[in-house]
Amino acid sequence: MTITAGIDIGTGAVKTVLFRVEGDKPEWLAKRNDRIRQRDPFKLAEEAYNGLLEEAGLKASDVDYVATTGEGESLAFHTGHFYSMTTHARGAVYLNPEARAVLDIGALHGRAIRNDERGKVETYKMTSQCASGSGQFLENIARYLGIAQDEIGSLSTQADNPEVVSSICAVLAETDVINMVSRGISAPNILKGIHISMAGRLAKLLKSVGAREGVVLCTGGLALDEGLLKTLNESIQEQKMAVVAYNHPDSPYAGAIGAAFWGAFR
Repeated sequence: MTITAGIDIGTGAVKTVLFRVEGDKPEWLAKRNDRIRQRDPFKLAEEAYNGLLEEAGLKASDVDYVATTGEGESLAFHTGHFYSMTTHARGAVYLNPEARAVLDIGALHGRAIRNDERGKVETYKMTSQCASGSGQFLENIARYLGIAQDEIGSLSTQADNPEVVSSICAVLAETDVINMVSRGISAPNILKGIHISMAGRLAKLLKSVGAREGVVLCTGGLALDEGLLKTLNESIQEQKMAVVAYNHPDSPYAGAIGAAFWGAFR
């Protein structure tokens, strides 16, 4: 039996999980997802980890391996570090065993990963463009529109005449949005337009790694944006790809889960 922790330090949040692993039967003991905001991510990770131990009734000495991913390589108390494409792929297969590709949609970038049934990475590619297709960009737009982040997905699905944001530059795209507001374009139509722009690029990213059929699991901070997921599947159909994108309630934890499992394996 192995007790292992996974800590995924991202740009916008720290995800922390704790598992007991015995053979091929992992037991999820605790999990936390903490927004970084203006806080020190490493102090936040330590606080989150200590909170998980307390919740699970464990001491630090009970944990066999503390695995980090994302930006967590410099975390003082970690045992080992794993690249995020390998952890997201492994975590995705745990959450959805049929997943043969992963779309990690984070605060600053998107990444497409093609993997096998074990969660081994076969190939991957990251967005090389500006951040107008990122979680941070959407958060900024939501703030400007005066809506909560968790309202973005549901509002997007209410659009009746979306206004597509064409710019790939976050600064210029935000200017586009300001102009739309001044023209009286509704928030749902603005958000749906942003989703259309993002989904088109994400679908092309999937195609570039050869993910042409089967299940794609969305991970990262935007994975639970139902408006983006719906628009992504629409874009996939338009590009005649035989894949279907899904999310999972625990999609944001995929990187931390994968880190924990690779730590247990190591």
